[in-house]
Amino acid sequence: MTALPDTTKKTYDFVGIGLGPFNLGLACLTEPITELDGVFLESKPDFEWHAGMFLDGAHLQTPFMSDLVTLADPTSPYSFLNYLKEQGRLYSFYIRENFYPLRVEYDDYCRWAANRASSIRFNTTVTEVTYEDDLYVVKTQTGDVYRARHLVLGTGTSPYIPEACRDLGGDFLHNSRYMQHKAELQQKESITLVGSGQSAAEIYYDLLSEIDVHGYQLNWVTRSPRFFPLEYTKLTLEMTSPEYIDYYHALPEKTRYRLMAEQKGLFKGIDGDLINEIFDLLYQKNLGGPVPTRLLTNSSLNSASYDNGTYTLGFRQEEQERDFEITSQGLVLATGYKYIEPEFLAPIRDRLVHDSQGNFDVARNYAVDVTGRGVFLQNAGVHTHSITSPDLGMGAYRNSYIIRELLGSEYYPVEKTIAFQEFAV
Repeated sequence: MTALPDTTKKTYDFVGIGLGPFNLGLACLTEPITELDGVFLESKPDFEWHAGMFLDGAHLQTPFMSDLVTLADPTSPYSFLNYLKEQGRLYSFYIRENFYPLRVEYDDYCRWAANRASSIRFNTTVTEVTYEDDLYVVKTQTGDVYRARHLVLGTGTSPYIPEACRDLGGDFLHNSRYMQHKAELQQKESITLVGSGQSAAEIYYDLLSEIDVHGYQLNWVTRSPRFFPLEYTKLTLEMTSPEYIDYYHALPEKTRYRLMAEQKGLFKGIDGDLINEIFDLLYQKNLGGPVPTRLLTNSSLNSASYDNGTYTLGFRQEEQERDFEITSQGLVLATGYKYIEPEFLAPIRDRLVHDSQGNFDVARNYAVDVTGRGVFLQNAGVHTHSITSPDLGMGAYRNSYIIRELLGSEYYPVEKTIAFQEFAV
């Protein structure tokens, strides 16, 4: 039986829509704040985070302190260390001497936290948001209605499919579904992987590891000039700092979009150790003779067709300005993710601010509405907040900032200066 509408008589301070790690972190951080009454709505039946990329041994690219809460509140019961303690694995993690949690472990930690937070409503799909009597009215598929003074959008980004592959037939995969379809994929005579970055590298290594077992031809093609390592030096990491956000956000819009394209190696590169492991595996497997694999850079995917179980992929080698084709039975797109503004926001679009590119014009305080403090955005702000937007380690900082805006006072200390270097003159 469907519960009676939750908010016919109640007004929340805020409604969080979507439950990825960032809104989950906000749920955990607001749990002890009696002055804030919020609710989080998630369409899925349980927490899920990149389940299609739970490869054996795959780990986060940020250390355990980038959990849901620690960098805002090191004493929080929702910390990763407390999760380990309750699971009986704290000493094992200590002895492991590797501060980068396994990806599947991080997902389990998030599930653990989500099951403890009282403000989360799973199986709740938002269908429409309107603005009535100075309140945001959130309507759901079940008929429940939630009224709130503020919204926090955490619906995340969606798998990006290149234009050449839209409406393409067959059973091609985005990397977000790799693990669920890996066995089927490995039955094919040839597999082509398109894209660069950590996900592409992990999938290539995984498929290369078993290439002699299944005997497929394996191609890895990227438009990047080379297989870029993730830049992870300490002075570069200072670009995930309040000072750099201040600097970047104050730049002209055109400059920010240019930097967004130039800075991909700062958050979309490949772990350097993995690059070396790929080379070592290629070297090892080639000792017995040439391995049926190709690695191609500088090559953009411009066309694709599917016929009778085979893809014909048209590429252009950008530096040579030469076109070429690859035929392949299997196709995996490791082409990243893109933010798509949810359709349920259409009734309040006139209250939301956009830039000249049609993206949210995210204020320094993460607001995207005309009042500057009514609707807040998690992630999806690389064009305004640089590489800090998708960075797990900056989630607790952003949530501390948003909580300060919701409360009107600072509950968790919001750092202002942490970098040794100066970004502006």
